[in-house]
Amino acid sequence: MISLFEKIKNDVYVIAEMSANHAGKIENAYKIIEEAAKAGADCVKIQTYTADTLTIDCDKEPYRIKGGLWDGYTFYNLYKEAFTPWEWQDKLRDKCLSVGVDFLSTPFDRTAVDFLENLDVGFYKIASFELVDIPLIEYVASKHKPIIMSCGMGNIEEINEALAACSRNGNEDVILLKCCSQYPAKYEDLNLSVISDMEKRFNKVIGLSDHSFGSVAPVLAVGYGAKVIEKHVCLSRDMESADSGFSMEMTEFAQMVEDVHNAVKAVGRPTYDLTENEKSGLNGRRSLVAVSSIKKGDVFSVDNIKSVRPAIGIKPKYYYQLIGEKAKCDYEFGDPIRPEEIM
Repeated sequence: MISLFEKIKNDVYVIAEMSANHAGKIENAYKIIEEAAKAGADCVKIQTYTADTLTIDCDKEPYRIKGGLWDGYTFYNLYKEAFTPWEWQDKLRDKCLSVGVDFLSTPFDRTAVDFLENLDVGFYKIASFELVDIPLIEYVASKHKPIIMSCGMGNIEEINEALAACSRNGNEDVILLKCCSQYPAKYEDLNLSVISDMEKRFNKVIGLSDHSFGSVAPVLAVGYGAKVIEKHVCLSRDMESADSGFSMEMTEFAQMVEDVHNAVKAVGRPTYDLTENEKSGLNGRRSLVAVSSIKKGDVFSVDNIKSVRPAIGIKPKYYYQLIGEKAKCDYEFGDPIRPEEIM
């Protein structure tokens, strides 16, 4: 039972992205799933591809990566090292189910979609780089399952084209993720304020796929209305893999999960009504009280009434209205000025 749409009604749905952080060992993959579940993830995501489904084995200049974490790799060699073996994936799905988290994967071609359909996945992820692969998006959408779509590098036209591809195939269950496709992403490049614009412009639930360090971006994203948070996780950044350099260790991830759920509570709803906890503090406000003996008929003056805490008398806004007026009843020192004085 996919909890995604139920969860986002009142809270944030948190995805732990494993990606290449299993470092080629299924035991690490199992451990990531177990630890992510303990840390509060709603879902663990993997990726379904091979080097041959993503690129070609070519050593020419355009196929070489320059700069960043993967400097010097060819695309083919990177994906050959980083992929999650397909023969693991039914086992990883079962592991997710056994620890109570959803299983999600990103397919990168039709064969991956067909493979995941045989695993009976409940929903799909579209990666930022595949946002412009309209044939792939159409094929995924044709399965009539919810789609979480990252929009890194996507402009308005490209996002609309991807959404139209889903609509043409009768699929409107699309969640868009704001994403900055840098690894790691710099804070000054995140532009999280666009999240609220995306929600209005595309009329979809919006989330964040975050590659920056720490919890700052996810917490801020929740403030702007994000309902889904995706973050790369690893057992240890000392365990080298293609993605470990910008991934969260599990203690960090657990803190982020707590932070984003607290952010949801803090955002709340637009209201000026007092909370029950605030109501208990009303007694700490100021009010008008007698600071000397006042007899009925005496004139209120700056010498015999004062605005003080606690809130036992009428509000201080009536102070100047009372000055110069005659008291309608007797007061002793410390007595609250009564409402009938201003009626």
